[in-house]
Amino acid sequence: MSKKVLMQGNAACVAGAIKAGMRFFAGYPITPSTEIAEMASLKLPTVGGHFIQMEDELASMAAIIGASCVGVKSMTATSGPGFSLKQENIGYACMAEIPCVIVNVQRSGPSTGLPTSPSQGDVMQSRWGTHGDHPMIVLSPSSVTETYYLTIRAFNLAEKYKTPVILLMDEIIGHLREGIEINDEDVQIIERNKLDLNENKKGYEVSGDELVPSKHLQGNMKYNITGLSHGFDGFPTNNNKVAGELHERLMKKIDENKDDIVTYQEYKTDDADTIVVCFGGSARIVATAVDMAREEGYKVGMFRAITIWPSPEEALRKLSERVKRIIVVEHNYGQYLLEVQRIVNNPNCKIDFLGKVDGTVIIPDEVLKVIKEVK
Repeated sequence: MSKKVLMQGNAACVAGAIKAGMRFFAGYPITPSTEIAEMASLKLPTVGGHFIQMEDELASMAAIIGASCVGVKSMTATSGPGFSLKQENIGYACMAEIPCVIVNVQRSGPSTGLPTSPSQGDVMQSRWGTHGDHPMIVLSPSSVTETYYLTIRAFNLAEKYKTPVILLMDEIIGHLREGIEINDEDVQIIERNKLDLNENKKGYEVSGDELVPSKHLQGNMKYNITGLSHGFDGFPTNNNKVAGELHERLMKKIDENKDDIVTYQEYKTDDADTIVVCFGGSARIVATAVDMAREEGYKVGMFRAITIWPSPEEALRKLSERVKRIIVVEHNYGQYLLEVQRIVNNPNCKIDFLGKVDGTVIIPDEVLKVIKEVK
């Protein structure tokens, strides 16, 4: 049965997390994500879960890794400065294949920047923030409703691929309040299965073409967990062949499952000769600008990356082959622009950019102005 409620984006994140099975949250208050911690502290005890405010962001990330290692679905939430502090342990979770969800409600930066102002300046950090080559799944909602469902999906992807997943929100969506309709009848939840206690398996063991260790973190086996390169038993190794196979598998389990992971939205693109590429809170502005441009006779559409990483490369590349122009709109200095340029790489498709870094929100009229400029 569906229900209609007035909800804030940050509150929708908590509601989705609890629906997905989150039973542990560790975090530290930071604008504009603090409401997530506040709501988690209120809601988790009602479902048998636990909330803990840690001494800092690094410890918060370590705590959710520990909770996940004993079989509890776990989440933390932060904003830019705190996200920077989490990076070392995000890398640990990637290497040790620890499923967990990290929410980053972006704000203007760098450093403490403009704590209450919107930004989308953590796009590249969300992909490459921790050191070394590593897999990463990053989702970005553009509405309160989508925040609820994408949070559930973040937990599902974390469990399915045994990896940390980042929900990259922004202040626009985090503090937005709107009426939403929640219908959980068709919601699928991926649980962490419990294995036979007598089953003797190595925690990281894979066989054949398997890319994700199916016996990993099931709550009833003893094996080592480390951030070092390791074998199937989880113990460190200096064997270059074993280490190489591990790193290849970590990357392949995401790269070779893009069809399952990557999602995007196309809006009025069927006959478009100009496409505006966007994500997150910027999409609300772009969709309005597209409607305004259509009313004036411009053939323009919107392409929104829901999964920012991995990028929706194939779909965007196909669009670029039949349009004359792409405009990238984002609240930063051009971070996703770099990814679009890499993907398109087409001399017959011009790429323009509209961004803001002063803490104010781009308005539809500004997008429309760029659409109407003939260069």
